[in-house]
Amino acid sequence: MPYASGGDADIYYETHGHGTAILMSAGMGGSGSFWTPQIAALAQRHQVILYDHVGTGRSVDNTAPPRSIAGMADDIAHVLDHASVSNAHVVGHAIGGIVGIELALRHPARLRSLVVVNGWGRADPFLRRCFEVRKQILNQSGPKAYVRAQPLFLYPPRWISDNAAQLDAEEERILAHFPTAATMNARIDMFLAFDPGDTLANIATPTLLASSRDDSLVPAYLSQQLAAAIPGARVREVEWGAHAFTAVIPDVFNNMLLGFCSEVDA
Repeated sequence: MPYASGGDADIYYETHGHGTAILMSAGMGGSGSFWTPQIAALAQRHQVILYDHVGTGRSVDNTAPPRSIAGMADDIAHVLDHASVSNAHVVGHAIGGIVGIELALRHPARLRSLVVVNGWGRADPFLRRCFEVRKQILNQSGPKAYVRAQPLFLYPPRWISDNAAQLDAEEERILAHFPTAATMNARIDMFLAFDPGDTLANIATPTLLASSRDDSLVPAYLSQQLAAAIPGARVREVEWGAHAFTAVIPDVFNNMLLGFCSEVDA
């Protein structure tokens, strides 16, 4: 698979399928593999572009300082350039959605649409408390404990119970590409500090805000607040699936995304 090289980083990315491009940006883990449940369905109609954030996964470069949000938005533009794509539907989960928002503000011509999944415009005290706890787990108990606890923040309790063997198997894969603690701490602090304020009113990109009502990490009301600030933004909520509902009920999310992209493309 190719790398978008140049500047101070080599960004791993991969493409699947053909058609109007959909670029997908992951959340805190940063790995494009987060979107595996979406590839088959989306690639039937679209060119799907997945990439690893700089400092995570196969784009790891621990010699470089952690990316700023603006730098991460520029990374998306760089990946699109390398893939010879002028513009794309940009889909971001949680902090990947924040990067999508920044891209819409910095490089609006590169987006056909923006989809923010379980995202926020400004972190509230609840969200800050959740991420403070996750940082404490990482810094006091180490990456293995952090990865072990991660499903508690991402998935519904029953789904965790029913998929325990799968989650156990994934732990080693995640740990094999886990960023340094310094990188993770910097990423968390950076995204909690994100506050675009009134500039959200400048976003003219067709925008969909998708959330799950049982998300215990990034509550759905944060998507509602974001919708109030972005002109014309649509909100779609699912009842169940928690923070990673894209993996828990992928067919529901895939159909939601495909329908939105079709409307924009039409």
